[in-house]
Amino acid sequence: MEELVIRDADVVDGSGGDSYRADVVVDGGRIVSIVKEAAAAGCQRPKARRELDAEGLVLSPGFIDMHAHSDLALLRDPDHSAKAAQGVTLEVIGQDGLSYAPVDDRTLGEVRRAIAGWNGHGDDVDFDWRSVGEYLDRLDRGIAVNAAYLIPQGTVRALAVGWDDREATEAELEHMRRLVAEGLEQGAVGMSSGLTYTPGMYAKDAELTELCRVVASYGGYYCPHHRSYGAGALKAYEEMVELTREAGCPLHLAHATMNFGVNKGKAPELLTLLDEALAGGADITLDTYPYTPGCTTLVALLPSWASEGGPERILERLADDDTAERIRHHMEEIGSDGSHGVPMEWETIEISGTGDPALAEYVGRTVLESARLRGESPWTVARHLLLADRLAPTILQHVGHEENVRAIMRHRVHTGGSDGILQGAKPHPRAYGTFPHYLGHYVRELGVLPLEECVAHLTSRPAARLRLPDRGLVREGYRADLVLFDPATVAAGSSFEEPRVLPTGIPYVLVDGRFVMEDGRRTDVLAGRSVRRVPR
Repeated sequence: MEELVIRDADVVDGSGGDSYRADVVVDGGRIVSIVKEAAAAGCQRPKARRELDAEGLVLSPGFIDMHAHSDLALLRDPDHSAKAAQGVTLEVIGQDGLSYAPVDDRTLGEVRRAIAGWNGHGDDVDFDWRSVGEYLDRLDRGIAVNAAYLIPQGTVRALAVGWDDREATEAELEHMRRLVAEGLEQGAVGMSSGLTYTPGMYAKDAELTELCRVVASYGGYYCPHHRSYGAGALKAYEEMVELTREAGCPLHLAHATMNFGVNKGKAPELLTLLDEALAGGADITLDTYPYTPGCTTLVALLPSWASEGGPERILERLADDDTAERIRHHMEEIGSDGSHGVPMEWETIEISGTGDPALAEYVGRTVLESARLRGESPWTVARHLLLADRLAPTILQHVGHEENVRAIMRHRVHTGGSDGILQGAKPHPRAYGTFPHYLGHYVRELGVLPLEECVAHLTSRPAARLRLPDRGLVREGYRADLVLFDPATVAAGSSFEEPRVLPTGIPYVLVDGRFVMEDGRRTDVLAGRSVRRVPR
């Protein structure tokens, strides 16, 4: 007898087609049968050792978070309710060109310092890996939800070239090609870049194109955080489209927003650019989060020249008064490349977290608010935080536009990604609320997307981009990564005021046929594993 039958579910199967009522039978981690309208037809209903009454609930494939920053959280936090409670059954990590494999002893320490604001310093993690394959093996010991990995181009460059702003030699470029190939052979699904973060931003297009050729040869995809989301956003998107066209590599645009005042109402221009490329045969997808503010680290706003050489050199420059004044001038008067070519608007920069609890008074306030309270300039406050917290502060950037958010999420190649940073006392609510916010706010309350279409954005579309042959749909033979939610009540509990509140209306989540959420509570099940690239 099979393990589980889910009775009388309203199945939204991830295809975008109409829902239907069915009994769904799960056994051995897979969907073994789907009996449509069993009760109405009066036919023999399937039996199993456990029966779950799903009356009034939607059954859908598990949600795939196409842009996650859970690289260490998956290891240090077995509970991981931030994602499991949202119905996320697979996260794509290794984002924005910086993560923890491949590394050696030198670069591991450098990367840990560079992205402490994303993932913490990792003092509670045993870094017993160096290669991509070893990191994936570590995940396979058991995690809350599944995870796929992108090779981080910035980390690769740090390993082969260092943190200097210069072109790679031919020998260094060949080293990077080998590192990318090895990571793909070991199971990575593609490569990411952070082209406003060091050292990835120092790579010229020709270097990125060569690495993308390697990615394409293995059937992976390129996921860039491109060179500007502000003054040069449209040019930066066009650059990535052209670069991957030349390399013959599929493109997935990370957190594809149109932010800052210069881009208000310009989402249609981005979508026209993508439509023209798609019509010409390009293979392009994108992800977004359903909120207007962004989230990153405070140090990311510095000009690239100030970040050359890595974290310790940044701190040395910030400690020097003359150099710090040059940094301020670039940020406030010119508009640094780190802040997307837009002069700093300190009233939009809210401190969301610090590594040092002694700096907690700054959290939840904009840099401008803290400056006024202290009778100091905003740059003085920002500089102090960077030095005192050794580059760890995270920020919310209140620079988005609702009309752009809605227009982009409607596009046919759109997928969902939280870009969720779980660090800090006051993280962005997207880390805990992205997927129920899509379903509750944008589907039920606003009607921006029909339910069936939205579920496809969150399930089958990302599975297709990841080239996963047995995930993303409710189909016989597919993996039983499933979500049961109440369409009348599903909602994000998290808010900007209380960002760590779990969602409502998602009582059951299964990973590999095992309940990781049951009756709205996290179980102790660790059914997640690495999801590795499927060979061509």
